Amino acid sequence: MKLWLAPLHGITYYYFRNTFLRHFSGIDAIITPFVPVQETNKLNVGKWLDFHSENNPYCDVIPQLMGNIPAHFTDTIRALQDHYGFTQFNWNIGCPMNAIVRKQRGCGIMPFPDNVEAVVEEVFNKTDCRFSLKMRLGLKNRDEAYQIMERLNSYPIDFWVIHPRLGVEQYAYTVDLENFAKLLTIAKAPIIYSGDILTPNDALLLQERFPQIDNIMLGRGILKNPFLAEQIQKKSSSVETEEDWKIRFYNFYKDLALNYLSIKPERATLANFKELWHYFSVLYKLSPLQLQQLLRIESWNDFYAKTLEIIVSEHV
Repeated sequence: MKLWLAPLHGITYYYFRNTFLRHFSGIDAIITPFVPVQETNKLNVGKWLDFHSENNPYCDVIPQLMGNIPAHFTDTIRALQDHYGFTQFNWNIGCPMNAIVRKQRGCGIMPFPDNVEAVVEEVFNKTDCRFSLKMRLGLKNRDEAYQIMERLNSYPIDFWVIHPRLGVEQYAYTVDLENFAKLLTIAKAPIIYSGDILTPNDALLLQERFPQIDNIMLGRGILKNPFLAEQIQKKSSSVETEEDWKIRFYNFYKDLALNYLSIKPERATLANFKELWHYFSVLYKLSPLQLQQLLRIESWNDFYAKTLEIIVSEHV
């Protein structure tokens, strides 16, 4: 089983993932949060710190791209190849954020297979990269992914990342494994499964149902339980106790705070950590009221002190 860290926009940048990889094992590959494609004269790829080699010492990463104009893809890919030497790229046509969808990007482009194919054709005709796509079942119609995959099967797609929900569903309802199974029957490229892997048993059940799936992407699940990849890969020692896990998370958390504060002001760090605690609160079993009270804290020092208190006092 190969485990991937999902590209969570606003979260899994180098300063988060490097800290994570120093403290937890089990992740084999990473796709970065998306960057917008642009024409050459508007690109300043040197400022894209997420791609600097010195910022990625632990694991190879694949840049994820966002956009819908074919020529902008080739311009951006060439710039990233020349500047950083990347050979693999991923296109996000699955993001369900309304602001993205309204611009016919992310999941918003899925109802337009002609536009999707135009980008893929441009990339394969004018660059020499390996190219993959991350998508959902569709924006509003579950046939959209099927139609796109059938069209693109004639291209040398590197792999597909499939999250089996509609864009309009965001993260509500359960994943649609019936329609995911239909995509498996026509896919000519490998498929990475993404969606609602929250426990080791979720991964086990998925593999039992789809034994051909040997790549799983972890996103919200690994934020709610940073030990998840280790548990799936059975890399956690059987002699580790709850107290051992608490100490490991405590050390990770302090390291994470130091790294954020080294590159961000306290106000920005506070905003980022409040977002993270929507996930960490699950690990520490905070009630909705406890989380609400935590998120009301307006001082970084007060917030950090309170969260450290939670970490050392609550049961994992």
